[in-house]
Amino acid sequence: MNNGISIYPGLDNTLEENLELIDKAAACGFRRIFTSLHIPETNVQALKRELSELLREARRHDMEIISDISPATMDLLGIKEFSPSAFRMLGITTLRLDYGFGLEEIVKLSHNKQDIRIQLNASTITGKLLSALVEMQANFRQIDALHNFYPRRGTGISEECLVRKTMMLHKLKIKTGAFVPSQGRRRSPLQDGLPTMEDHRDEAAELASRHLIALGIDSVFLADSLPTDEELHAIGSLSNDQVTLGAKLLTKDPVQRELLSHTFTARADEARDAIRAEESRLILKDMGMKIQPDNTIIRPIGAVTLDNADYKRYMGELQIIRTPQEADARTNVAAMVEESEVNMLQYITPGRKFSFRFKE
Repeated sequence: MNNGISIYPGLDNTLEENLELIDKAAACGFRRIFTSLHIPETNVQALKRELSELLREARRHDMEIISDISPATMDLLGIKEFSPSAFRMLGITTLRLDYGFGLEEIVKLSHNKQDIRIQLNASTITGKLLSALVEMQANFRQIDALHNFYPRRGTGISEECLVRKTMMLHKLKIKTGAFVPSQGRRRSPLQDGLPTMEDHRDEAAELASRHLIALGIDSVFLADSLPTDEELHAIGSLSNDQVTLGAKLLTKDPVQRELLSHTFTARADEARDAIRAEESRLILKDMGMKIQPDNTIIRPIGAVTLDNADYKRYMGELQIIRTPQEADARTNVAAMVEESEVNMLQYITPGRKFSFRFKE
């Protein structure tokens, strides 16, 4: 998964802090860097002084560099005429087009010969604009999209808006990213977090990221100035092809623990009361092990259960409970989904992969 960090030369961090952030992010598996070259509060002289060194360090790690630009960016960088080659020479590999670019310019840029990618603003995209790009034969192989972030409280978009816009883009096979705020150093001047979705403003970055992935987002960007090491490690290892649930283990049995460490697929024949794993019984059979009765208590919403040997051929059946159920001596409660993440169950639709991140 091509997740990203954000770098703001001339704003909050020193050059040394930004260089270290790039190195740490690359080591954690991040492949992309977002930077904005038209933030009003930026120290322009510091930006000009630091930008080339930061871009050089990013290229050293073979990271994609996305620049949020507007026509005013050319004046800032001393570029006399807007052209993809001018940005390519600087080391910028993707241009996120902000205000001031019309349809004809977007289409023309999508056919550039310098291998510069074009990025659309996913939060402001409309069906009319996408239809026009199709009609004008834009090169969608060179186009992706990234949602906005929102510094002011109360201005982030809703889940419904994010899903609707992302689905429009996905119909044209346009990969789409979004931002989550960090609980580390938050970006100036408001320092109130930079989420795409307002619901994520005060949420842990890892949980917000897993929520975005569950909603279909293809890449997650840490938006703030200096994320924590824990955030970098957690988000750098996320996968975009599954829903990942935070859960607490309730069993010490090594057989159950081993089984729960796998990635599962929700069955196509969706049960009313639970999410059923398609392959858990076969995995247990391949392990050549048995599950003994253990912690056969009542099953509240979010309980992760494994059928034990007393359930005969159902031994190894893994379920996540959606409707509370009574205790059954044939079914072990092996783990519990974190209460704050029970709402994530709605995204495990038939055929969707899911896995767990366990807390003891």
